[in-house]
Amino acid sequence: MSASAGTRGSDEYTMARERMVRILRDDFGVSDERVLAAMGSVPRHLFVPDAFRFQAYRNNALPISGKQTISQPLIVARMTELLEIGERSKILEIGTGTGYQTAILAELGDKIYSIERVPELASAAERRLAGYRNITVKAGDGTKGWEAYSPYDRILVTAGSPVAPEPLLAQLAEGGILVIPIGDEKGKQDLLRIRKTEKGLERESFGACTFVPLIGDHGWNE
Repeated sequence: MSASAGTRGSDEYTMARERMVRILRDDFGVSDERVLAAMGSVPRHLFVPDAFRFQAYRNNALPISGKQTISQPLIVARMTELLEIGERSKILEIGTGTGYQTAILAELGDKIYSIERVPELASAAERRLAGYRNITVKAGDGTKGWEAYSPYDRILVTAGSPVAPEPLLAQLAEGGILVIPIGDEKGKQDLLRIRKTEKGLERESFGACTFVPLIGDHGWNE
């Protein structure tokens, strides 16, 4: 799926974006070529605050409004790779932020539904992602999921939760994958991939990570 001319294509940051992709592949071992191609085509500098554009293709998280962050390119690539997205995948994203991860998902999957807790961020992301025809964004409590469009083949949570929210597990299709940072402290989590099988849930850990807390009825309190 492609974005409008205003959110992709050749620009002054092309070389920096290509270098970012080389580092993801050669230094960090990201191997999914579809993920790397998406990272190479989506202009991250359009999804970060103007004051941080010069850092857009460095491998670090950046602050955005609402006390949130835009994840570093490596964690975006890793989480996306863990989802094993197919071209027909229907994906639920919890935590739209500026919309960068949402755009990456839209390059790979069929339909993307994204929920952002901060209304101002949701509105801004919706405008920024207007060139994509396969993205739907709303403001709300992401820990409750989005039942109207369930079940989902893939669910991605971009904030740290104390547990995997039950509504998200319920809305995950059999055979589906949920990728989520989980930890009993707000600033420390393990990145988990949860597969829903006919026999139950299979969990795999992919190491320590640090995300802002997932706030909501089935996550952390404010």
